[in-house]
Amino acid sequence: MSLDLDAISICAADGTALFQPVTLHVPAGKVVTVMGPSGVGKSTFLDAIGGHLKPGFCLSGKVLLNGRDVTTLPAEARRIGLMFQDALLFPHLSVGDNLAFGLPPGLRGRLQRRTAVETALDQAGLAGLYDRDPATLSGGQRARAALMRTLLAEPAALLLDEPFSKLDAGLRGDMRRFTFDHVKSRAVPALMVTHDPDDATAAGGPIVALAGLVQP
Repeated sequence: MSLDLDAISICAADGTALFQPVTLHVPAGKVVTVMGPSGVGKSTFLDAIGGHLKPGFCLSGKVLLNGRDVTTLPAEARRIGLMFQDALLFPHLSVGDNLAFGLPPGLRGRLQRRTAVETALDQAGLAGLYDRDPATLSGGQRARAALMRTLLAEPAALLLDEPFSKLDAGLRGDMRRFTFDHVKSRAVPALMVTHDPDDATAAGGPIVALAGLVQP
């Protein structure tokens, strides 16, 4: 699976382009980092790729998943996962039920779904926390749970929007390794927006400035 962007450009309501057209290839299991000054449109760039572009903006170019053009598909039909800087777990659901929310509809049966969630919790270092209130988790635990919920949906590509910025320095390195290891092991192409050069270094892939491609 690969994620390809063909001359992607976004215009504001007045027709002004936010950045120069971007063309890039994200192979399976690799992370490409997007950097640039605040306000240049990095998050809007991810919104466009994921199918969440807000009204008032216009998109040109193509978003391709494994060669398939998904540019005009709604977000729910693209199979592109999105991880934000805030974990955004549902407060009214337990930790396990939060992860179960991400399971594909094709996985049926209470026992099978419970087993899939328990396995994911174990992989995330959260074994035994199925019934816990998300509010009782640490910042790192919430971030791992949110990532596993996204991965359980079996996304064809993953978008990471400042995913580590809310974590303290001690947790950031651990969460980087956890995230990038899962991207690699699951062979998911990932595109990450960040202001932190250490994130880009840890990702190990090329760095994209929204005016063009810059080698790390």
